[in-house]
Amino acid sequence: MSRSSQSSLSSQSSKASRSFRSSRRTRVLDAARVRAAVVAALLVPLAACSSGGSSSAPDAKGAPRADDRPVTVNVTPTGERVPAGQPVRVTARGGTLTAVTVTDAKGHRLTGKAAADGRSWVSDRRAAPGTAYAVTAATRTEGGTAKSTRAAFTTAAADKVNKVDWRPGAGATVGIAQPISLVFDNPVRNRAAVEKQLKISTSNGTEGSWGWITDWSGRDRVDWRPKSYWKPGTKVTLDADLNGTDSGKDGGWFVRDYSTSFTIGARQIVKVDLDSHQLTLLRDGAKVRRIPVSGGTPGGDRRSWRGTAVLMAKEGTINMNSETVGLANAYNKMVNHSMRLTWSGMYAHAAPWNARWFGNANHSSGCIGMSDADAAWFYGQVRPGDPFEITGKETKGVVAPGNGFGAWNLSWTEWQQKSALR
Repeated sequence: MSRSSQSSLSSQSSKASRSFRSSRRTRVLDAARVRAAVVAALLVPLAACSSGGSSSAPDAKGAPRADDRPVTVNVTPTGERVPAGQPVRVTARGGTLTAVTVTDAKGHRLTGKAAADGRSWVSDRRAAPGTAYAVTAATRTEGGTAKSTRAAFTTAAADKVNKVDWRPGAGATVGIAQPISLVFDNPVRNRAAVEKQLKISTSNGTEGSWGWITDWSGRDRVDWRPKSYWKPGTKVTLDADLNGTDSGKDGGWFVRDYSTSFTIGARQIVKVDLDSHQLTLLRDGAKVRRIPVSGGTPGGDRRSWRGTAVLMAKEGTINMNSETVGLANAYNKMVNHSMRLTWSGMYAHAAPWNARWFGNANHSSGCIGMSDADAAWFYGQVRPGDPFEITGKETKGVVAPGNGFGAWNLSWTEWQQKSALR
């Protein structure tokens, strides 16, 4: 065989070998593709089970079925430093909301309610100023696929902040005439909006009402009093959910909530008869003790107030200066066992310098005076919230609602009319 023939045979053999190897690789690749397709077919139902329970499958082109397309979620407000004072709203299109969580940076939640069709959710409270909120919305498609969507926004800080001073303090035991009283630093124009955020709960369903009045200091104030005196032993809680509420023009925003709980003590009533110059302490309807007293001097501004005054505080030994209550230089002395009844300066207290008038005549500068011994005993018996029911011909009028706790001098109907929600 010639070298030329050998070379030709060798070339043909090499080509055949390469062709064989190429054909073999093709068969191997085809087999691998088949195995991959089988594995993929087996995995499809497993993936569907782990995706939230959907049994729907993609269409022939691999796109989601029409009833299993992603839910579109919209959250308002949105953005940075948006105006406060509006509720958070979440809506869903192409599916339903199964849960919505709105929290601030401190972990406080805004609760809310979903519509019956599950397409929308609105927070119960409004977004507070100067706060960052995170929103998580759990959804379900028409085809049953579950998913979560997250959003965030921040509110602008308050230009002006309103604050509250309230009574009684937390954990106190008070008398049967004690109102719940809130005094505001700044004016409250949106009274109805503020009043809606004030929730009273009692252990026995006590009926009562809020009433807006002007405090002796000139500031806006709202008190809650029962229809009649509290029942002893009643547990009372105030939840003032004011954070995010706008006071209105010149008032500013509330940027926190307030809460207090207290208990009503024994049924004690102090009867003060300025005509007979006697004070009587009643407990559970029975007379405990009768004390001779001297009230305000008849005529002019030194007369006492009449009506129902509520013991505001037991202040002990204090300096009393007549110039602070508009009576020039009538007195300036330290007074023991002082019990405040009005902001205008009427007290019950020890007045040994007036001893000869006790039980005989009214000869004070408006207060109800008694002996040191009687005052010491009486001071130990009463508590803030006890009513002083004062009668007498020679008085200068009825205690006003804002002069201490004078709401009891209005009828129940009159008091109810002072609510901003009536």
